[in-house]
Amino acid sequence: MVPPGLDGGDPSRGGAIPRLDFNPPEERVPGFEIVDLATLHERRRRRGSRPEAVHRVDFHTLTLITEGSGAHAIDFVTYPCRPGTLIWIRPGQVQRFADPGTTNGTHLLFTPAFPPHFSSAERLVNEWYGPVCWQLGADPAYAVLSSLLGQLRAEYDRTEQSVSPEILQLLLATVLLQIDRLPHPDGGTGPHAGGEVYARFRAELERSYATTRRAADYAQRLGYTVKTLTRACTAATGQPVKHVIDGRVALEARRLLAHTDEPVATIARRLGFPEPTNFGKFFTRHTGVPPGAFRLAQGRWPSRQTRRSAGAA
Repeated sequence: MVPPGLDGGDPSRGGAIPRLDFNPPEERVPGFEIVDLATLHERRRRRGSRPEAVHRVDFHTLTLITEGSGAHAIDFVTYPCRPGTLIWIRPGQVQRFADPGTTNGTHLLFTPAFPPHFSSAERLVNEWYGPVCWQLGADPAYAVLSSLLGQLRAEYDRTEQSVSPEILQLLLATVLLQIDRLPHPDGGTGPHAGGEVYARFRAELERSYATTRRAADYAQRLGYTVKTLTRACTAATGQPVKHVIDGRVALEARRLLAHTDEPVATIARRLGFPEPTNFGKFFTRHTGVPPGAFRLAQGRWPSRQTRRSAGAA
């Protein structure tokens, strides 16, 4: 299922955030591709898209930088890229290559359905949010992941008749499980600390954040108490369930304000606020600035229609 707000749009018309489908020029193995990062950039240029353009993807990407330097922006955080940088983008996250620079490396693309369902790697793929960037540097894990990615590339590059999707699935599962062993980049515990309760809650949150912000609604739908959800959220994020819900809504609001020209009133309705004024109060409470001021700070100049609709926000 594509989460709310993930619909495509024509950026030239200020529509929704552009979304890239899994559509390699030659799908040798359904649901999986491995290419050089430089090849990916060149492909996007040929299609008329700049690497630094903002976009979402509806699949997973894993990138291990092996040479050069640059920067990658993911949901308002810019990560420096250098040899040993590992980046995992999950479906729905908003990204851009803020500074492609001279970076190159191995770039995996795979759909959520591709990893084997019998392995615990499926849990990692189904976690909506987790660590995004690791700086491995001289960490031995860099050599381990480089070796595994080399094996994936070697298998993928076999003739179309002899390449084994099953071997690719198993190698990818091994890569994901090795990544799960890495320390959390900011010292946190990670989403799996909340167990199955948190995983189920996050999946429901992705489906429903635009229609309800009440913790009791999520508890009722999942068959838990609010107290149980709060314990799971606190274990995974350090925050109670209501803060996690509101944080998800605020993130989507920031994305839409920064990367589209939609009027504030339209964004408010998309996120379940009948009145722009209530949305403005919510956004200011969670970000410290009104929607209009945030949009201007991101370099997004509102149209005349947007300014009219933002009057009370």
